[in-house]
Amino acid sequence: VQLQASGGGLVQAGGSLRLSCAASGRTFSSYSMGWFRQAPEKEREFVAAINWSGGSTYYADSVKGRFTISRDNAKNTVYLQMNSLKPEDTAVYSCAAGRSLIQSTRASAAAYTYWGQGTEVTVSS
Repeated sequence: VQLQASGGGLVQAGGSLRLSCAASGRTFSSYSMGWFRQAPEKEREFVAAINWSGGSTYYADSVKGRFTISRDNAKNTVYLQMNSLKPEDTAVYSCAAGRSLIQSTRASAAAYTYWGQGTEVTVSS
């Protein structure tokens, strides 16, 4: 599976962005998908995850209520809608794909097999 993230940019605090992650391959629908982010000089952190069908989602506390992860298996694409953005959301956002993820592993980067390149999000105050 090859992943290509897009949609990053510069936005003012309080604004919105939608990130997309397009996947190649016919097995996309069998993978759980996740979004992670890494701010300058900080560790990579989990943002959101969605199971293969889209029926189950999970969020980091820092983005809960503001971000929404979704997927369109017909388009081999996963999305991250980001609303009410804050300067602390500034980071490089990456999408990832993994199989057989369970509740205890879906927030762990180590559980994901495939990674896309990041897309940069900058939120100005």
